Amino acid sequence: MSEWQKSACILCECNCGIEVQVDDRHLLKIRGDKSHPGSEGYTCEKPLRLDRYQNGTARLTSPLRRRPDGTYEEISWDTAIREIASRLTAIRDEHGGDKIFFYGGGGQGNHLGATYGQSLQAALGAKYRSNALAQEKTGEMYVDGRLYGGHTKGDFEHAEVVVFIGKNPWQSHSFPRTRPVLKEMAADPHRCMVVLDPRRSETAAMADIHLQVKPGTDAWCIAALVGVLVQEDLVDHDFIERHTTGALPVLAAFADVDIAGYATRCGVPEELIRTTARRIAAAQSVCTYEDLGTQQAPHSTLNSYMQKMLWILTGNFAKQGGMFLHSTFAPIAGAAPGGASSHRPRSPLQRALAGLQAAAVDSVGAAAVRVPAFLPDVVAVPLAVRLRGPVAAVANGPTRTAGPPRSPAADRRTPVTGARIIAGLVPCNSIAEECLGNHPDRMRALWIDSVNPAHSLADSESFRRAMRAVELSVVIDIAMTETAQQADYVLPASTQFEKWECTFFNVDFPTNVFHLRRPMMPPLPGTLPEPEIYARLLRELHPVDEKVLAPLRRAARKGRTQFAIAFFAAVAAEPRLMGLAGYLLHETLGEVLPEGARGTASLWGISQLCTMSNPAATARAGFTGSGFEPGNALFDRILTGEAVAFTVDDYADAWSYTRRPDKRFTLEIPELLEHLRALKTAESSWTTEEFPMVLSAGERRAFTANTIIRDPSWRRRDAQGALRICPEDAAAYGVETGDSLRVVTEKGAAVAVVEVTDQMQAGHISLPNGLGVGHADGTPGVAPNELTSLHHKDFLAGTPWHKYVPARLEPVG
Repeated sequence: MSEWQKSACILCECNCGIEVQVDDRHLLKIRGDKSHPGSEGYTCEKPLRLDRYQNGTARLTSPLRRRPDGTYEEISWDTAIREIASRLTAIRDEHGGDKIFFYGGGGQGNHLGATYGQSLQAALGAKYRSNALAQEKTGEMYVDGRLYGGHTKGDFEHAEVVVFIGKNPWQSHSFPRTRPVLKEMAADPHRCMVVLDPRRSETAAMADIHLQVKPGTDAWCIAALVGVLVQEDLVDHDFIERHTTGALPVLAAFADVDIAGYATRCGVPEELIRTTARRIAAAQSVCTYEDLGTQQAPHSTLNSYMQKMLWILTGNFAKQGGMFLHSTFAPIAGAAPGGASSHRPRSPLQRALAGLQAAAVDSVGAAAVRVPAFLPDVVAVPLAVRLRGPVAAVANGPTRTAGPPRSPAADRRTPVTGARIIAGLVPCNSIAEECLGNHPDRMRALWIDSVNPAHSLADSESFRRAMRAVELSVVIDIAMTETAQQADYVLPASTQFEKWECTFFNVDFPTNVFHLRRPMMPPLPGTLPEPEIYARLLRELHPVDEKVLAPLRRAARKGRTQFAIAFFAAVAAEPRLMGLAGYLLHETLGEVLPEGARGTASLWGISQLCTMSNPAATARAGFTGSGFEPGNALFDRILTGEAVAFTVDDYADAWSYTRRPDKRFTLEIPELLEHLRALKTAESSWTTEEFPMVLSAGERRAFTANTIIRDPSWRRRDAQGALRICPEDAAAYGVETGDSLRVVTEKGAAVAVVEVTDQMQAGHISLPNGLGVGHADGTPGVAPNELTSLHHKDFLAGTPWHKYVPARLEPVG
């Protein structure tokens, strides 16, 4: 038996630390890693079955090229790289690099390759990209950017009151030690758990207060809650006066909310809403968590805005048990003020470089460049000149300088549908339409990395048509997914346990953690890690001359300090190299890293800029010294393969991450206040006589995660992914648990096994996520996005209404 090796779970954004024993390429035994500073030995049941990911489906072991008849043939890596580079170049030269669309860049655990994938985007001049965040979180990102310029999280372990909005953390987790924390909260009579959810979920069943809204009416319930705070004068006036701007129009809008009328609209008793608001106002600490239940439903962005008023107007920020802004090791999304992205794709290193300027602002609102004082003049002077200009994003949300929020007219839009781009991401519901039709600016190529959009995005058939319509489609993955089956080329990647890998979901506070995971076994023959795939393709494209690379290679052999000076000087002298930073580091510093670790080279640059941007917080984490010493020390610590606390803060330090020169929250967002006022007369139901029920497509359950586990045998319960229905509706349709019904929507139909449960209310049905994927042992369950549509989406962010799909039920047979 092999020794225990440290790694992490890859099934949700928590990425809990685990220890694994490997035998003959199998993950034989798995347990929680007690030394992990974030998860502290905790895991749910899901990572115990990670061998289903590693060995539960047929692996790709050779590049594949699609034949004219739709079948595939194996080709060599050299042939694949040469042909793909040639075809990408031809599309760029004829139509422009902005017609090459990039989707993905890593799932829940494999983000390292994205630092090199964005170098490919820069080399080609690509401008448009997206990933799963654009069908989930971009509405919240937009709000975060306009309010304070960064991502917020809650101190759930210590909060007196926790409000979960469209969130079932018992199954979806999302914060450390989720289940123990929930149990502790439920058992403490002095604490209060509030759940706003149309379903009586596992978390709602534990809650002190369940606001069981009618499906799709979250906005009226949240507006009523905030309305009570304002109308009963339960707000924290001192906090509002000292820490916010633009509060008066916000308070006026909520003062005008019809509490009783909105309670009727959402189906929650008025007195329960008032009781909940008063409990929030009376608490010493409050934090909130919104998730897909409301983010993929009507009024998504408005709900994000209003729910943040619950903790802002009550002063629950920068204290134990409240909300906080936090450091980031490397941002997973970025955008300019007010949610408008810059035009060029930005690598994590590039965004971090730009972040060095986000400091003081003069009286006219121009950003003052802040370059570390220890950089030699040969680097500092040209770097300062190159960085001068609008402040770029450095967090999981938009950033801005002083002055009023940018108007929506300044936002960047997609070329075909005119969809708003937020945090640099094209809305997922717009991607297919950006490829189809005869628009002169339509997308001509799709590059898809480690994701399965032909299964995960709304109206899957439209995405399949888009892949067939473009001139080139390339997929990187470990298996022949539903998306890979449509591609012109399929490139086989190594699994997350066969290569160095990491995640940039680093959102903890006051101690923030990053974990670079060592490979636990060699790559399967014929596969390559994504950094090597991108490096080979970039070498074929020749984006950087040897006269640039050679001096950096020489400097790398002399030592890290000499390399740092040479690297920053090169970037300062030739700013286009910023976009190619990942590739630049792979080809130079990567050559002197330990054997097999070349793909980690991009993390050296991020480590340097993390310590430069957060000197006090990284010093408190133990990374001290002068010049480049802290960044080098952080990188060396990361290379050990164990989780690293890279910043340490106190609660008051959360204010330092407020990306406003005055460190205040900018509360007024006129576009959203207009929609808040419009709730008075807005419709609150989108069902019809033809489709009288509401389907929630993609519910999280105990044995669903995402489609990287395709092996159906891992589901010990609910193997068929049952259609959940309430007893009243089951009686109306004459079915019992184990029977079948046909679910019909405007986009399609599917037969599902029924589970009768009191979790659901009348007229509301649900199907789980992660089902309906092909496997040699069968394809159980329903692929939910065969039933969802593109046009049901948020007015601002374009996020889909996966949790509100008008549907009907029919008997089978």
